[in-house]
Amino acid sequence: MTSKQTNNEAQYINALSRKILDAAMTVHSTLGPGLLESAYEHCLLYELGKHSVQALSQVQLPIVYDQQKIEAGYRIDILVENKIIVELKVVERLLPIHEAQLLSYLKLADKRLGLLINFNVNQLRHGIKRMVNDF
Repeated sequence: MTSKQTNNEAQYINALSRKILDAAMTVHSTLGPGLLESAYEHCLLYELGKHSVQALSQVQLPIVYDQQKIEAGYRIDILVENKIIVELKVVERLLPIHEAQLLSYLKLADKRLGLLINFNVNQLRHGIKRMVNDF
């Protein structure tokens, strides 16, 4: 990949992450905190779809161990445009284990960018963590 292609890809992913965060902000401002994670997931998928952003929910994530693909029950909450993993939480506060989970998912899925979004906050900007897999 040329540096121009790499730069274009980075710009595309950054623009896409902004769309995801805008959609999450819309969902949070409409629903507020206190609901189940699944409610935010369904509403976020709907909001992304309204803006023609392709997103899949509950995408199976196998582990490759000893060169074998093993289905261990892991699932990505939302995979956007096959580029960005969105992991949703409804917790009192994000913990290092949540960050470790997203980083593991990024590595297993071979994706570069992930967004960890906790909807159980008064202001969503306090519940967002952007993480990069440096491969």
